[in-house]
Amino acid sequence: MSDSESIAAGYAFTGPALDLGALLWDGACLPDAQIRIPLPMLNRHGLVAGATGTGKTKTLQLIAEQLSAQGVPVFLADVKGDVSGISAPGVTNDKVAGRAAEVKQEWTATGFPAEFYALGGIGHGIPVRATITGFGPVLLSKVLQLNQTQEQSLGLIFHYADTKGLELIDLKDLRAVVTFLTSDEGKPELKNIGGLSTATAGVILRSLTAFEAQGMADFFGEPDFDTSELLRTASDGRGMVSVLELPAVQDKPQLFSTFLMWMLADLFHDLPEVGDADKPKLVFFFDEAHLLFNDASKAFLDSITQTVRLIRSKGVGVFFVTQTPKDVPGDVLAQLGNRVQHALRAFTPDDQKALKATVKTFPNSSYDLEEILTGLGTGEAVVTVLSENGAPTPVAVTRLRAPESLMGPIDATTLDAAVKSSSLYGRYAQAVDRESAYEKLTTAEPAKPEEAAAKASPKAPKEDESMVQQVVGSGMFKSLARSVGTQIGREITRSLFGTARRKR
Repeated sequence: MSDSESIAAGYAFTGPALDLGALLWDGACLPDAQIRIPLPMLNRHGLVAGATGTGKTKTLQLIAEQLSAQGVPVFLADVKGDVSGISAPGVTNDKVAGRAAEVKQEWTATGFPAEFYALGGIGHGIPVRATITGFGPVLLSKVLQLNQTQEQSLGLIFHYADTKGLELIDLKDLRAVVTFLTSDEGKPELKNIGGLSTATAGVILRSLTAFEAQGMADFFGEPDFDTSELLRTASDGRGMVSVLELPAVQDKPQLFSTFLMWMLADLFHDLPEVGDADKPKLVFFFDEAHLLFNDASKAFLDSITQTVRLIRSKGVGVFFVTQTPKDVPGDVLAQLGNRVQHALRAFTPDDQKALKATVKTFPNSSYDLEEILTGLGTGEAVVTVLSENGAPTPVAVTRLRAPESLMGPIDATTLDAAVKSSSLYGRYAQAVDRESAYEKLTTAEPAKPEEAAAKASPKAPKEDESMVQQVVGSGMFKSLARSVGTQIGREITRSLFGTARRKR
C-alpha cells in the first residue's frame, strides 16, 4: 500500500462523518481519497489555525453547515461580520464549480437555519446580556484587567454581596456595593472581609467606573440570556446555527472573548453528563481565541482548562480558532483532538519559531510539514482528527470543500428582518431594571437620631442585634434590612469561573 493509500484508509470511517475535502499528494488532488471527521468525535474539541487570509472562516462555515445538516446545533462567533451568510444559499461561479469538481463535491446552494445575537444589543442581533452575579468574579476580573490580588478581592466582594442579599444585576449594583464598602458607613464591614483592603477596593471601584464610562454597561443586566437557547433545532430537524455578531465590539476584544467563555461555563453548569454520544449536543467555535488567553491569570487559565476537559462528557465540542497553535496554552491544546491547520507565514524569526512549534504538535508523517505549511494555498490545510476509535488519523494535506451557503455577509436589512422575526426577540429585546443592590443601597432611610443616641448611651440595655446591623453594621439603614430580610445567609452557589449556578 502506497503512502497516499495508507492516509486515505485512515479516513475511511464506517459511521456518520463530516466531509472536509480531498487528499493532496505530490501536488495532485485525489478526489477518491476523502478526508473526513467522524461525527461522534466532534465533542473531542478542535483547533482551526492559520495566517490571515488562508481560509479559516470558510472552514468554520463548511464544518458548521454539515453539523447543522446532521441535526447538531452550532455556535459561531462572527468577529469580522462575514459569517451571517450561512443563513442564505451560496452563489455558484467558476471558482466554486472548479473546487467542487476537484474534490468530488456535489455542491448545492443551501441556506441554514440561523439566529443572530449581539452583545448587549450593540449591533445587529438579539441582545445577549448577563447579570453581574451570573458572570462571576473571575471572568469579570479578566474584563476589568485586574491583577491576581485584585481578582481575589473582587471574589470577596461578591461573597459579601451574596451573603447579604445584595443582588448584583448590572454594573451600577456592583459599583454601589464597592462604594458602600469604601464609605464611612461601610468601612466597618470592610474590616470583616478577610484580606480586602480599602486601597484594593478603591482600585476595583475606579476600574468599574472607567469600564462603565467606556459604554460597557449595556452588556450586563436583565433579562439574563439563557444559554440553553443555543441547543435548539429547527422545525426540519437541522441544528440551529447561533451567530454572535461582534463587529460592533471589535475594539473590546477582552470583553467579547470573556463573554464567550461565560456562555461555555454557563452551559457546563447546567448540562447533564452524557458520555460518548452518537453526535454532539452543540459545537462551539471560539474565534480569535488568542484574545481569551492574553494577560490571563493562572486561576482563569486553570478554569478554562478544566471547562474544556470536562465539557466533552456533556456532549459539547469546542473549536478554538486562531493564527498559530502557540496562541493556545499547552494544557488546553492537549485537549484538542481535531486539527485543521491552514498556511503559516515565515517572514520573521518569530514566524519561523512558531512554524517549528506548530510542526511539533502534529503526529509523525511522511510530509515535510515545514515546507508544506508555508506553501499551502487558500482553502488548503493540513488535517489530523480522531478516528472512530479515538486514535489520531494520519496527517493529510487537504484541499477543502466549498461552503454551500453564502460566502460573505447578508445585507443589513435582511439581517435586521431575521432578528425581529425571531421568536426570541420579544423575550430579550427590552432591558429590565428591577430593584437590586443599587436601589437598596441608595434609597434606604438613615437611622433616626434618637435610635443612634440610644445606641451610644452606656446605660442603654443591650438588645439583640438588628437585621440592619447584621447586614452592614451600625452605619447601615433600616429599609435595607426590610429588603434583604428573607435573603440573609443565602449565598449563591458558584463554581469554576465563579459563575452563579442556576436551575432551568
